[in-house]
Amino acid sequence: MRVHTQDSIEIKEMDSSNNNNNPSLPYKVGVPPKQNLWTEFSTTLKETFFSDDPLHSFKHQSKCRQLILGIQAVFPIFEWGRNYDLAKFKGDLISGLTIASLCIPQDIGYAKLANLAPQYGLYSSFVPPLVYAFMGSSRDIAIGPVAVVSLLLGTLLQNEIDPVKDAFEYRRLAFTATFFAGITQATLGILRLGFLIDFLSHAAVVGFMAGAAITIALQQLKGFLGIKKFTKNTDIVSVMRSVFGSAHHGWNWETIVIGATFLVFLLFAKYIGKKSKKLFWVPAIAPLISVVLSTFFVYITHAENKGVQIVRHIEKGINPPSVKEIYLSGEYLLKGVRIGMVAGIIALTEAVAIGRTFAAMKDYQIDGNKEMVALGAMNIAGSMTSCYVATGSFSRSAVNYMAGCKTAASNIVMSIVVFLTLQFITPLFEYTPNAILSSIIISAVIGLIDYEAAILIWKIDKFDFIACMGAFFGVVFASVEIGLLIAVSISFAKLLLQVTRPKTVILGKIPRTNVYRNIQQYPEASKVPGVLIIRVDSAIYFSNSNYIKERILRWLTDEEEQLKAAGLFDIQFLIVEMSPVTDIDTSGIHALEELHRSLQKRDVQLVLANPGPVVIDKLHASKFASCLGEDKIFLTVADAIQTCSPKFAEEV
Repeated sequence: MRVHTQDSIEIKEMDSSNNNNNPSLPYKVGVPPKQNLWTEFSTTLKETFFSDDPLHSFKHQSKCRQLILGIQAVFPIFEWGRNYDLAKFKGDLISGLTIASLCIPQDIGYAKLANLAPQYGLYSSFVPPLVYAFMGSSRDIAIGPVAVVSLLLGTLLQNEIDPVKDAFEYRRLAFTATFFAGITQATLGILRLGFLIDFLSHAAVVGFMAGAAITIALQQLKGFLGIKKFTKNTDIVSVMRSVFGSAHHGWNWETIVIGATFLVFLLFAKYIGKKSKKLFWVPAIAPLISVVLSTFFVYITHAENKGVQIVRHIEKGINPPSVKEIYLSGEYLLKGVRIGMVAGIIALTEAVAIGRTFAAMKDYQIDGNKEMVALGAMNIAGSMTSCYVATGSFSRSAVNYMAGCKTAASNIVMSIVVFLTLQFITPLFEYTPNAILSSIIISAVIGLIDYEAAILIWKIDKFDFIACMGAFFGVVFASVEIGLLIAVSISFAKLLLQVTRPKTVILGKIPRTNVYRNIQQYPEASKVPGVLIIRVDSAIYFSNSNYIKERILRWLTDEEEQLKAAGLFDIQFLIVEMSPVTDIDTSGIHALEELHRSLQKRDVQLVLANPGPVVIDKLHASKFASCLGEDKIFLTVADAIQTCSPKFAEEV
């Protein structure tokens, strides 16, 4: 007899002599037919790297059509561009102009975070957005420098080269790091290894971002207070010591007045934008208004003569080529690779998270691997045109979304505005006070502190909260690198803990049903006399097989002690419910064999219930099914109880 699963795979009987048509006999567990090695390997490979079936649209198409689809896959602009119309252009134009007004002052400030001249921030909002508009699949993401990556890059780079004493070599290392950040991102996408960024848990990212926001805000106290001599360390203790150490002679009250006044204005503008979504444009243009007004004020009052620090000079013109400045040999090559990989992965994590968020809000799909290739390509191109690492900005993407963007063309509009700014307007920023740039950055990074998410993490998972706080305090009290290391370490520690210490629970029968569930979740569930039912909630691998075996034996020992104290019957059968066990390796099978031998010495019979197709196939291949006895492997716990404890089954 043959039956079919949902995947229409033919299943053969374990025991052909057993008549499954007889309702009095339990239904036997089916064993999937043997697959040849190549079929098994190719199926596993497809599910691991090509689960989304990226070549599905190419099937049954002509060569010409496949070529067109291939071009559209690499450059999505040729797909959505066919249906582009005036209505979409209007939405993209408005949103592009809006995010341009926000990005220009932010870019100047973020470049300072990376210890680069102001124009490099603007360069990074010109070339990378153009490349992304052609290759990216997100309609809403706005590309450019962001605060966290700028701080991370600046911190890692200045550990290698002093940005003041050796500005040229520092800039070269920045371009090298950007180049390898792009290589890292594109490689992950091409090799379809995007799942690797998911190893940085959401809780760790929340803590890291919040800590980075605090660190960035503290760094801005130099420009906000007008301090000239400031620590290069980023930890809160060093920064506060530097701030209060210069309080009597280093603070400039005119600078503080300018910074505080416009910070209040910027925060009020953000408050208005949150209160009414129709006024989204208010916080978007507030930074540009602040720059214009503060620059005009400093110009007419000559406040720079009273100690107010100003930008002074921004290079005019578009991005100069920087291909020859990238280190491809020498002592700084490996340093550039290391810094680029770290910055690239953090930038990737932020961009993919932003893209998925807005795609879900608009109910469309983005391909994470394509996004990685697009982000990598734009940073590779950027490194050759005097840009540093760019990625998706959450604040600008949110404004882009609320402004009504329809396609990635809004990035092209923003890029054009930045181009015009570089060509004609940069001399006007000469008198822009550093205090206003600090105020803009402080107001921007406040949104990275998601205390509501931290509270929710505490309520849901205490271990996740430890990861969140570990990353947060690591960034705030040590450094960005230490915080990042803590975030990754705790994320991996949690993963290893879950893999090596899976849950095992005792099951009982739910009253008036034939269902067996966790007795801790359902206290009313009744245990079966003489039978102990244990469910293993994990695959059984070398990393956890010994623990699972010992934990099952400990459950048995505890249960026998309780029964002995109560004067009840001893355990005669131990049923292992294997529904959650998706796979088992040789170590797992050896653990089952050892468990079987240990139980035999106690006069307890091991019984298995509902092993999956992969598990049952391996149990037969290892001969363990024969050793245990095929009549001791059942489709359900209820079937096992019917055989092991028929009196209890009849009473129920």
